[in-house]
Amino acid sequence: MLEPPLLYYWMIPLIIWSITWKAVALWKAARNRQLGWFLVLFIINSAGILPILYIYYYQKNKSPKINF
Repeated sequence: MLEPPLLYYWMIPLIIWSITWKAVALWKAARNRQLGWFLVLFIINSAGILPILYIYYYQKNKSPKINF
């Protein structure tokens, strides 16, 4: 059986992953003055899934999409 310190080493990359995506999503929500999204992203912990969805699907599109 794994000892307690070794048991938690897998959590470090998950925590870094979650904090990074949450910070980017909170920054974008604040810059776009989207208070509802900012509060949801700040309160709900979803291991990076909700911030990624916000960044890619609910973000105001500032650059035009190029269709080939």
